[in-house]
Amino acid sequence: MARRRQIYEGKAKILYEGPEPGTLIQYFKDDATAFNAQKKGTINGKGVLNNRISEHIFTLLDHIGVPTHFIRRLNMREQLIRQVEIVPIEVVVRNVAAGSISTRLGIEEGTKLPRTIIEYYYKDDALGDPMISDEHIAAFGWASQEEMHDIADLAIRVNDFLCGLFAGVGIRLVDFKLEFGRIFDNDFGRIILADEISPDGCRLWDMETNEKMDKDRFRRDLGGEVEAYQEVARRLGLLPEGGDNSVLDLEKHRKNRGK
Repeated sequence: MARRRQIYEGKAKILYEGPEPGTLIQYFKDDATAFNAQKKGTINGKGVLNNRISEHIFTLLDHIGVPTHFIRRLNMREQLIRQVEIVPIEVVVRNVAAGSISTRLGIEEGTKLPRTIIEYYYKDDALGDPMISDEHIAAFGWASQEEMHDIADLAIRVNDFLCGLFAGVGIRLVDFKLEFGRIFDNDFGRIILADEISPDGCRLWDMETNEKMDKDRFRRDLGGEVEAYQEVARRLGLLPEGGDNSVLDLEKHRKNRGK
């Protein structure tokens, strides 16, 4: 089998050339990072779980008319996606105070915000992904005013849907990160949702206990990362209730078979 050409490697995923023009293969790694990669580790099976959770969420979003880059899941760790021109802005949607907003503004973690807040961060690891305003985006041409309207509208739609989805399985959606890309049809470009939606980029708390069910378990050395990710997948109906809830790690499986 011919070796695939790697296009890009990020902290949690690798992008390979796709089988057709305009497509890519997105591979989910087990690598875990925090604080702009200052802290690094591995969560065994994380890539498998994130692939499955993100597939599930993107499929549901497609059903309500949110355009995304997702085409289909290929296997346990890979998805076929549309190739997009990534907008260099991370969009953070906040419903409850946690993380950096609590630190910056002195708001106690867990405080319900008066309204949903959308924040923008410039995608640059070397700079620490600094927070930016609409003025910066317009001044430096990172996105047009029309594109930012589309991004904000899509972010609110995604938030409304995900809040309901997670609440239905006893999970509070505290905040989450989105990325968007441009897809071109001749000279016409439009904004679609890209990247992934998984416990890596969401803060998810159990509604009864406030137990963290996301990457904060890694950030804050709480332990139990795999179990938390599995519990999210289980509540979404992606893992069976009871029985063996282990996630098959393909890399480990291959090593065990001596390949």
